[in-house]
Amino acid sequence: MAVTAAMVKELRQMTNAGMMDCKKALTETNGDMEAAVEWLRKKGLSSAAKKAGRVASEGAISIEISDDHRKGTIAEINSETDFVAQNDNFKSLVKKATRHVHCSTATTVEDLLETEIDGTKFEEFLKGEIAKIGENIVMRRFVTIDAGENGTVEGYIHGNGKVGVLIAAKCDSDKTCEAIRPTLKNIAMHIAAMNPSYLDEEAVPAEVIEKEKEIAIEQLKKEGKPEQIWDKILPGKIKRFLKDNTLVNQPFVMDDKKTVGQVLDEAAKAVGGTAKIVEFIRFELGEGIEKKEEDFAAEVAAQMGK
Repeated sequence: MAVTAAMVKELRQMTNAGMMDCKKALTETNGDMEAAVEWLRKKGLSSAAKKAGRVASEGAISIEISDDHRKGTIAEINSETDFVAQNDNFKSLVKKATRHVHCSTATTVEDLLETEIDGTKFEEFLKGEIAKIGENIVMRRFVTIDAGENGTVEGYIHGNGKVGVLIAAKCDSDKTCEAIRPTLKNIAMHIAAMNPSYLDEEAVPAEVIEKEKEIAIEQLKKEGKPEQIWDKILPGKIKRFLKDNTLVNQPFVMDDKKTVGQVLDEAAKAVGGTAKIVEFIRFELGEGIEKKEEDFAAEVAAQMGK
């Protein structure tokens, strides 16, 4: 019996298994849908798919940087529990997957799932790892920065992969790029700790500034400040907002007498060069994921009732 695309789609919806696995299951069972479901279950692929429905909010942030430091990748790969996140098999998977992302041209998770790793589609590779490790695993997000000529990339991972930072700078020369890398790494540590919202003033949207002015005005009203002096007070409040929220203007955590921008300038000038931060990415594990609240007693009772 010929296996049609509609049959593959139906089986995939029933089991959530990979497309190629569904096609193979139908081929092996001569198009018998129930037998194909059973085939997938025996192979462990259907059970892996069931695990894919669980919330994965633990895991690790990982970084891969090229030998010439011109290109870097940061990725978040999630597991269901921190216990699995500390497992050597999971750590190995994270390292391998991040290196694969770094070497690929994929720009979205959807693109990445279609790429090949070890001769198989990444999507199928991930399903195999789910079946082996026993928890849902999600390639949640990634960003690759290519700093190009006279550019350099550094990174920092904090707290067993809970927070990761990738940062890129442009310099006047490769010599300067090499010289500022230790400073750039320290700035990545600063970003991990201080979580700036924007790179500099130019990166702050106009509507954000307007919103801050509205908030400041409401504060001034509550404080009973006369309206005629608001224009004198507002610039200072906006300046304070920019200092707190833009990376280059934040006081450097290792020397709060200087801003991050000044620290980088000094490192570049020490070798007679110039450098400017052009981009940074900060990932915090599980941010934005709605975690399921577990009632441990109820979970045990449910398990006992099975």
